[in-house]
Amino acid sequence: MQNITRLFDFPYYALEKYNLKEALVTKYAGQWVATSNQEYVDKANAVSRALLRMGVQPNDKIALISMTNRTEWNIMDIGILQLGAQNVPIYPTISEEDYAYVLNHSESKYCFVSCQEVYEKVKAVQAQVPSLKDVYSFDDVPECKNWNEILQLGADTSNQEEVEKLKAVVKPEDLATLIYTSGTTGRPKGVMLSHRNVVSNAMASAERLAIDYGKAKCLSFLPVCHIYERMMMYLYQYAGVTIYFAESMETISDNLKETAPHVMTAVPRLLEKVYDKIIAKGADLTGIKKKLFFWAVNLGLKYEPYGRNGWWYEKKLGLARKLIFSKWKEGLGGNLSLISSGSAALQPRLARIFNAAEFGVMEGYGLTETSPVISVNDMRNGGFRIGTVGKLLRDTEVKIADDGEICVKGPQVMMGYYKDPEKTAEVMIDGYFHTGDIGEIDSDGFLRITDRKKEMFKTSGGKYVAPQLLENRFKQSRFIEQLMVVGEGEKMPAALIQPDFEYLFDWAKENNITISENSDIILNDKVLAKYQEEVDLANEHFAKWEKVKQFRLTPDVWSISEGHLTPTMKLRRKIIKEKYMILYNDIYGH
Repeated sequence: MQNITRLFDFPYYALEKYNLKEALVTKYAGQWVATSNQEYVDKANAVSRALLRMGVQPNDKIALISMTNRTEWNIMDIGILQLGAQNVPIYPTISEEDYAYVLNHSESKYCFVSCQEVYEKVKAVQAQVPSLKDVYSFDDVPECKNWNEILQLGADTSNQEEVEKLKAVVKPEDLATLIYTSGTTGRPKGVMLSHRNVVSNAMASAERLAIDYGKAKCLSFLPVCHIYERMMMYLYQYAGVTIYFAESMETISDNLKETAPHVMTAVPRLLEKVYDKIIAKGADLTGIKKKLFFWAVNLGLKYEPYGRNGWWYEKKLGLARKLIFSKWKEGLGGNLSLISSGSAALQPRLARIFNAAEFGVMEGYGLTETSPVISVNDMRNGGFRIGTVGKLLRDTEVKIADDGEICVKGPQVMMGYYKDPEKTAEVMIDGYFHTGDIGEIDSDGFLRITDRKKEMFKTSGGKYVAPQLLENRFKQSRFIEQLMVVGEGEKMPAALIQPDFEYLFDWAKENNITISENSDIILNDKVLAKYQEEVDLANEHFAKWEKVKQFRLTPDVWSISEGHLTPTMKLRRKIIKEKYMILYNDIYGH
């Protein structure tokens, strides 16, 4: 059996072990089209042969920019890596200026794009990138070369021996990919990950994934340019999982019903949205149906794993699963029993309700610099504890610094930042990577994250405030879509709030408040009174100095494209504060 030590070993291992007819499945023109393990390997070799003929050498960089996850991306990935070249995935929605920066900084030789929209952004900056020889597209895009030309160029197998020679000399410790972090501040940094970094992470993470090897299906939609979903791609290949690629974020619920996956990865924001939708449907019910629905929800919110609530609770939970939660499962395809959640803190109530409903939401923790997983929960063998990010992966060591910072050592820790030894030296100290997150490990070995070191602040009274804890509690309100706690150096914490406008307008209609504009509704006295109620309710959980004393509602929807959020939906605190400086000054009387 193929020994897996480099990323391109995964598809060969999967071919030998599972030989799936449906390994990668993408929807084209309304039809799901499957690529087998054999075709995957054959096409990847054709790509390698073509790239060689185009002059690609070991250590050359090839950029991949795709709006959606798709089969072609994975084939290109393996085709690039086999030559000892590096794949540089770029997040599609960053600015043209950032495109130019990343392409130049990585000195990418070729760029593969998904579609017209991405092609136009690359074309706009192409003249500023001297290293870039050519651009190819997966979709048919006028005036752009098509990736099928690559497959045709590689159809002649006469140089396959050369490919084999190059594959043979790629070592596990060699650089495999550069991942540019979206960062909440400054220029993107190129994280250098080796084959060993990502292979070790996929293999160790696989031990925590309770799936049926060779039989399970997944739906992939988190951006594959991030290492989280990318590492999962390799893990899925190792586990013989059929990978369906969602058409877009908007079509996820349809795609779930069409593909009926057993497993998927998610970010908390998505789970919050799914939960809100389910609750909204429940709120529309009447009579006994509505009573039953909310009885089940309230029961689910008290869920503790491993029957800790006792036999009477378990008996009621069995009934709730039969009557209510089974319908939730049907709505998401019927088979979904494992959701790996990462990238931000998950509200414990969501972990409770989704596990009560048997969705198997398991929270994990990691960073791009750690390929990414450091720890993750696992339902089996007592490895699950709500409110934690699980136990450390094997061969991973964590020490908690004096100031509470989590420092990590292990095979998944990056090689460093590309062309930036100073920044590397700032985070790599005595062999440990300093995460910038604050946390603790309990006596049973479960890791708990309490905040971002950089985001904690002191009020003028000298008290520390951990904004993420507050934000997570406040976002439990149906009225709040996004929220940022402010108050560094000020006399008290306050909040900038982006309302959930859809929910707010529905509520306003029911309460006979007729206002059509976002900018007007957020100034309405009844609306402000309602938000005060929600804020007061959330504040009950916090100490006096932590409570949010004032808030302002913002008229805009916070988005990635407008710069409020990073591509992984984290708050860009500095930018949000700048955008709403007038509201901020109004709170503090500046």
